[in-house]
This record gives sequence, C-alpha cells and structure tokens, in this order.
Amino acid sequence: MTFLSGVQPAAIGAASAQPASAPLAGADLAPALALLGTDSYGDTDAALGRLAVSTNTRAADIVEAIRDGRLLFDPQSKAVFLRMPDGAVTDAATGAAVGAPPAGLRPVRVNNRVRRAIDAAAGALALLSPDNQKRLAAAAAVFKSRDVSALPILDAALAKEGDPKVKTALEQARAAIIVASQSVSEPERVSAARLIAARGDQDALAILSSLPPNSPDAVKAAAADGIEAINRSLAMWAVAQNVWYGLSLGSVLLLAAIGLAITFGVMGVINMAHGEMVMLGAYTTYVVQEIIRTSAPFLFGWSLAIALPLAFLFTAIVGIIIERTVIRFLYGRPLETLLATWGISLILQQAVRSVFGPTNKEVGAPSWMSGAFDIGQMSITYNRLWIIVFSLLVFFALLLVLKRTALGLYVRAVTQNRRMAGAMGIRTGRIDALTFGLGSGIAGIAGVALSQIDNVSPNLGQGYIIDSFMVVVFGGVGNLWGTLVAAFGLGVANKLLEPFAGAVLGKILILVLIILFIQKRPRGLFALKGRAVEA
Repeated sequence: MTFLSGVQPAAIGAASAQPASAPLAGADLAPALALLGTDSYGDTDAALGRLAVSTNTRAADIVEAIRDGRLLFDPQSKAVFLRMPDGAVTDAATGAAVGAPPAGLRPVRVNNRVRRAIDAAAGALALLSPDNQKRLAAAAAVFKSRDVSALPILDAALAKEGDPKVKTALEQARAAIIVASQSVSEPERVSAARLIAARGDQDALAILSSLPPNSPDAVKAAAADGIEAINRSLAMWAVAQNVWYGLSLGSVLLLAAIGLAITFGVMGVINMAHGEMVMLGAYTTYVVQEIIRTSAPFLFGWSLAIALPLAFLFTAIVGIIIERTVIRFLYGRPLETLLATWGISLILQQAVRSVFGPTNKEVGAPSWMSGAFDIGQMSITYNRLWIIVFSLLVFFALLLVLKRTALGLYVRAVTQNRRMAGAMGIRTGRIDALTFGLGSGIAGIAGVALSQIDNVSPNLGQGYIIDSFMVVVFGGVGNLWGTLVAAFGLGVANKLLEPFAGAVLGKILILVLIILFIQKRPRGLFALKGRAVEA
C-alpha cells in the first residue's frame, strides 16, 4: 500500500479530481478497461487512477489481478479478461465465466511506475471498501503517512461513511493531512490539531510535534496544548501498563510460590529443589506437545489441558519420593535440609540435561493464547491474561482443598500444632509426604504455565526460587492469602520501581524493604495462629 505510505502518483490525484458525474463514479468500468487493453504503461497508469475512485465492487479485483499478473487482454479485440486463482477465465467487466477464451491472451505489463500506481489504487479502494475493517486499516495508514494525495478520496469516503468508528478514524486521518497544510484556513487547522490531540497516542504526539516552523501561532498553541494533554495521558497509561505488568509478574510468582507456601508452612523445610519441580512441569509440557505433534496434531489446541494433570501427577510423585527418601530423615535440622535439597536440585538439573540436552526447548502456544488486544494505550497479551486467570483458579482450588477436605483439615492441624495432631491420631509423617507431594504438584502445573512465557531449559526453576521464598516470607509462612497478597504486591512494586531505578536496583530495593518489614513483623503480613505456632 505504497500510496498510503507517502507515494503521490499524479494519475490518482487527477482521477480523484474528476467530477461526481464521471463514468467511473458509477458501475461502468469500460473507460478503465479500454485503457488497460492498449498495452501502454501510461494508459495502464491512467486506468489505475480511474479504478482508484471507482465504486464498482470489481475494481479491487481488477487492481489485484494486475498486481498478480492475472489480468489479460486480447491484442486483436482489446478485450480484457481476468484469470482466477483456480485458472478459470472471466470477463473483467462483468465477471461472467468465459468458456473458450481467445487464443494469444497476454498479461497487462507492469513496471515500477505501474507498481506504484497499483499500490496507490489498492490503498484508495481500501478507503472506499465495503469492509469496515479494511476502511479502518486504510484510515490508520493515511493517518501515519499524511499523504496529501489521499485527501480527495478521504473527503469522498467521509461523505458516504456510516460507521461512527470508521468515520472518526477518517476524520483523524484528514486532520493529520490538513494540520500542516498551508492552503487550509487557520481555524480549520486549529480544529484539526485539537482533533488529533483527542486521539491521545504516540502517533498523534509525533504529528503535533512535527508541525512546520512557519505555522500560525494559533495552530502552534493548539498543538502545544495537545502535546501537553497527550503527555499527561500517556504518563497515566504508562503507569497502568506497569501495573498490568506487575500483576502479570505477580501471577507468575504466585504460581511458583503457592506450593512452597504450604510445604514450608507444614514441615518447615527450606526446599531448594522447589524450582526444579517447576522445571519438570515445563518439560512435561514439552514432552506432551512433542507426542501430539508426531501422533495427533489435531489435539495441539488441547495440549496444555492434557499436560496439566500429567505435570501435576509426575511432579507430585517426584516430590513424595524426595520426601520419603531424603527429607523425612532431616526434620528439625534446617541447614542440612537446605543443603540436601540444593543437592537434589543439582541432580535434577543434570538429569534433565542428560535426557533433553542443555539447549532451550520450544513449547508452542495454542491459538487461544496467542495475540493481544488494546485497552486505551495498554497492550494486553492473551498468554499473560490466561496465566493470571489460571493462577487465581489454582489458588482458589487449593484453598478449597485445605478448607473443605479431610486432607486439608489434617494439614491445618499439623501446621498449627504437630504434637497435638499426632496425639489425636493423625499420621503426621503421611501428611508430610502428601503435603510435599501436593506442593510439588502445584509447582509442576506452574511449570506448564511458565512454559508459555519463559524459556524451557534445565535452569528454568532457578529464576524463581529466591523470589518464591521472598513471597512466602513476606506474606506469612503457610498462609495462602498472605502468599496471594505478597505475590501481586511484590510484582506490582517491582514493575513500578523498574522505570526509575532499573531492573537490578529495583529488586535490591524490594529486598531491602522486605528485610526492614520482617524486622518489624517477623511472621509476615498474615501470621498463622495456633499454640505451637505462637510459641
């Protein structure tokens, strides 16, 4: 669409200036087709100028056919035909199928000048297209290019436009052209500057900031007011965007930390291998997708749904094995537990390197997690949005398990007073194993989610283990609501500090603030209650 990117062919301007009664204003394509049958570059350029302002629905097909070399003409009769992508030949004027096309048909020739005219005509026809989305996209392109030669077509499009959204876009595109035009009256240019300012985005800011130096004072003043208003608006949207990034980061921290919260809360184990449970969940997703790609590609959209229960079961089993074979012999010895789980994390990393290799693995995103949409000047990606929703679902599901099931009752009893729970007949060792398995399983499904936004590698979990401990300690050991508040709070605080302090210094400041907070509240935001805990 070169025309909408600054090219100004004379043929389009001349054709645009034709009176409303010109033949091409209706459904008659004959004048343009007659020019296309002459085998002349100049006539083809002129024909494209006429097609650019045609309201005939076949004009766009003819322009596209010229671009693709599918518009043919008969050197003898000068009749013009269109070859369809499937090979069928139709009459260019009527679209009727031609059963026996004349022999010796030749394609309409193009050169660089004609190619520019083709792009120009395609852009102009997009402004007059019956498709709302095409008109909207064409108006946005004109707004950015500020192509003066598009003004007559913009006026024609505005006169017939009925969709309010498209009409606003067309008016903004027209304003972007006339605000810098010396041939337009001063009041109209002032109105154009205000209309552009109302758009409030970076493109509008660029247009208002690039007015010619000799613009009237009133226009400069309107532009200056618009620039100030846009900068204020963009600053607020930047804060909103950072808050969104913070919520996105918080959802990742919540997924990574929520399993650690119950494990640390029940058993008091500093599990340095928790990050490797996340990593194993991500690799489970990779294996599931590889099997689906080779055996059942039609199931790829369901790959994450299939991977979720498998990742939970696999990492839960690994967690129970670790607890039964190593950790249960080290209760009450936190330093040795830390060193043992750190060693386990190194073993798991090396095992994964040996099986899958040290390089990153590709995990695809289903179609429903791809793409983004805008809210004002904010960009919201679907994968981050779904991870936030998923993390909240996991949180409330775990809360339901702990509050409404027998296992949850036993877990809460052991957390609050282990000796009393054991005296009441609760098998605390069994609860420890199940709790460790539950925490590891949740870390596994966190890995499924993280595989959509991070590199799947043996080191995946290492990037989240320290932040997970910070979330658990800040929120209150063993308290799920505290983990939720801490995860989203730290995520938002981190992203709000980054623009001013940078990523590294921002993390340092967050760590210092947490240390100072723990000095005042050693049990975190929401401390657990119970005789053993309070003692």
